[in-house]
Amino acid sequence: MNFELFVAQKYLLARQKQTFISVITLISILGVALGVAALIIVLGVMNGFSQNLKDKILGVNAHILVGSYEGLVQEYPELIKKIKSVSEVKGVAPFMYAEVMASGPGGVKGLILRGIRVQDAPVFELPKILISGQIKRLEHNSSFPGIILGKELVSQLNLTLGSKVNILAPSSKRTSAGFTPKVATFELVGIFKTGMYEYDSSLGYISLEQAQKLLGIKSNGVSALEIRVFDVYKAPELAKKILKQIGYPYYTRNWIEMNQNLFSALKLEKTAMGVILAMIVLVGSFSIVTTLIMLVMEKTKDIAVMISMGATPKRIKKIFMLQGTIIGFVGTFLGYILGLGICFLLKRYQFIKLPADVYYLDHLPILLKSTDLILIGIVAILLCFFATLYPAKQAAKLEPAVALRYE
Repeated sequence: MNFELFVAQKYLLARQKQTFISVITLISILGVALGVAALIIVLGVMNGFSQNLKDKILGVNAHILVGSYEGLVQEYPELIKKIKSVSEVKGVAPFMYAEVMASGPGGVKGLILRGIRVQDAPVFELPKILISGQIKRLEHNSSFPGIILGKELVSQLNLTLGSKVNILAPSSKRTSAGFTPKVATFELVGIFKTGMYEYDSSLGYISLEQAQKLLGIKSNGVSALEIRVFDVYKAPELAKKILKQIGYPYYTRNWIEMNQNLFSALKLEKTAMGVILAMIVLVGSFSIVTTLIMLVMEKTKDIAVMISMGATPKRIKKIFMLQGTIIGFVGTFLGYILGLGICFLLKRYQFIKLPADVYYLDHLPILLKSTDLILIGIVAILLCFFATLYPAKQAAKLEPAVALRYE
């Protein structure tokens, strides 16, 4: 062990004559620890929230959407073949989209209705989110056509499997009074749950044929094609590739541009929270400045003796820099233990619940990224190191004669 490190440890571990300095040292360590722990927890929650939201959005919505400038997408079987020729494409499915009203014993609610083919259900990931009922009954039902609704909507309309649901949809049927809406009765054959309140309370699925019939579409056209790819982060590149393959009058949109505002806001919020919470670490590092200044004042005699015995100003400076850095390391280490421990408990027991009708999820999610953890540690240690520079410089400037004059 070298001289500087030995003296720095002695000053930290030895019982101080002035207990007040020991208390400030402890406060400095706790300040750094709390700042590091807060950063780990908050960034973990922000990452978890963003990832959870992304998974749920991608679980219900398309990775890439293909539509037509001419309205409905006609001759979609040929279009599907062209799109499937792109190797990165996982699945393609046509669907109808409509905004309708659903009524049941519990009242009336707005509904986003999607008409799909039963064989395409895996493309929409419907089997993964279905919690009761059968998808195949969308097309094979004896009396009324089938419909699958979200759990929250089923609860709001006071429905159970087998209940009848009235759907009121816009129709192209013209009368003397203008365009009249169309009402059709469906039977609830399935209930799904995504865990995202917005979808569970306002989304429904019926068969593609029934959707075309309900909307009064006489052709075999569809609203758009939903495409799923193997690598969701390559969706923008693949969208351009697909568009080049199919050409005009079609257009493509990918999930990133469709949700750009939402994820940009989340990214900005994460950055802002990180900067704000880094201030806690900064406050802890300022406590280190106070601790070292008071220690320099207390150890004036010791410093003078060491300089008289041949210690250079550089070595004196290094002693106090090491002492502050050790405080930073201890505080950061304790912060990691506290932050990671709380994150583990939050992830395992989910004891903090969120109102699902306000937020996109019902519990506090946690996702720890190694890059964030490394960055937090580096920032904390650097702030603590920079806090040692001024007190260490002042200690190195001390003149032995002046220091020992009144001793």
